[in-house]
Amino acid sequence: MNPCKCGLAGTPGHVCKRGERCQADYQARISGPFLDRIDIRVDVPAVSARDMMAPCSSESSADVARRVVAARKIQQSRFEALGAGGCHTNSAAGPNLIESVVRPDRDSQDLLMRAAEKFSLSARAYHRVLKVARTLADLGGVENVLREHVAEALSYRIGFGAA
Repeated sequence: MNPCKCGLAGTPGHVCKRGERCQADYQARISGPFLDRIDIRVDVPAVSARDMMAPCSSESSADVARRVVAARKIQQSRFEALGAGGCHTNSAAGPNLIESVVRPDRDSQDLLMRAAEKFSLSARAYHRVLKVARTLADLGGVENVLREHVAEALSYRIGFGAA
């Protein structure tokens, strides 16, 4: 979604006539319960012509696709081994199931608890953070969910508010 009604809030060199209130009013139109169901929220700032022309190094789409396929295979195998019939991905796992496969270490648990309290994460949001963290670990080919996975998952959720 756009950051505000005119779509230019946060654009370098642009000052909205209504100021920050424009952005706040526009984003407040989306209900908290609806936002609570969105796992990953990423702010995508405007790209300048200079940014588009500058050389950049990035992972190819084919490489990303291979990692996604490998992560999905890991997830399917994990849930089959647990006898979780019908569940093939982290996103489809229920709260108890995802808690059993994430098993965050002490540092990750501490981070999750502090974030849950500070940002008033709902139970739904908490479990969605676990699912995203488990998926990030799977994409990285890592057996255990680490603090860095939890931190990244939290950053996707609280970037636009903790709903």
